[in-house]
Amino acid sequence: MPGRRLAPLVLGLLLLAPLLAACGGGDVAADDGELKVVTTVAPITSIAAAVAGDRAQVEGLVPEGTNSHTFEPPPSAAVELSEADVVLVNGLQLEDPTLDLAEATMSDGARLVEIGTQVLPESDYIYDFSFPEEDGKPNPHLWTDPTWAIRYAEVVRDTLVDVDPAGEATYDANLAAFTEQATALSDALRADQESVPREDRVLLTYHDAYAYFAKTYGWTVIGAIQPRNFEDPTPKEVAALIDQIEAEQVPTIFGSEVFPSGALEEIGRATGARYEDTLRDDDLPGEPGDPEHSWLGLMRYDYVTMITGLGGEAPRLEALDVAPAVPDTASYPQ
Repeated sequence: MPGRRLAPLVLGLLLLAPLLAACGGGDVAADDGELKVVTTVAPITSIAAAVAGDRAQVEGLVPEGTNSHTFEPPPSAAVELSEADVVLVNGLQLEDPTLDLAEATMSDGARLVEIGTQVLPESDYIYDFSFPEEDGKPNPHLWTDPTWAIRYAEVVRDTLVDVDPAGEATYDANLAAFTEQATALSDALRADQESVPREDRVLLTYHDAYAYFAKTYGWTVIGAIQPRNFEDPTPKEVAALIDQIEAEQVPTIFGSEVFPSGALEEIGRATGARYEDTLRDDDLPGEPGDPEHSWLGLMRYDYVTMITGLGGEAPRLEALDVAPAVPDTASYPQ
């Protein structure tokens, strides 16, 4: 992207690009015939694995529990990217250093897809507390909304069919299975959220990760504690949020176990709101191989946490089978 500043580590890795690209070759598939798909954040890795099934090796680059907005790819990422047949990133300026490195190191025949940038029209960009419009970076967290996650899976399917036409039937079947599960999740969410009055479906979170979800499902995001520079908010910002919570009588504020927030705890104490510190946006529950360690398990956990945190009940969501329809063999760095 024109005008994008490169971090020193990425700049150094780019110097290796010609050598790595030469080593990578131009074949569409890996030497053993299996496609190699490299992804970034864990939810995208999970969605890609659900569509690819056993026809591709899916490798995530961003360790779970890492701030994906500030992630700098390590030297090993250059090797992974140079060997990839397909690289799937979220786009919407979420992973610029990784995108720069991919563009420099990928082999000639490889495919690079910015999924979010491809599916989201610019007219639908959402700007908010963590992503103000004057910075030019829209909120990139489409995957917290099941309707957009299905669009992600469709792009993955189309990309894999283009690269591996012989696998079309497999990719179609896997996409259908994922879509069925994501639709069941959406239906359960719509049913269970009715246990929370519409005016009480409000979110104050550690990070603006739920804007598209809120728009689709009729929730209101009243603020996020993590501003655009990912540092603690100012005392003035904290005071304004305290006033808003007291005025709207918000019962629960949502933090993250990955990014503990003293400011959110302070707001909870000052307002009497309960501080729920286990919400997550790209850190999958459980461990690799567990049924809940998936995009589906992640979103089911968040929705249950939101609904019950606001005084509702979530029996449909809790009863949902989150085991992947297609066994997940992706690699998730820890």
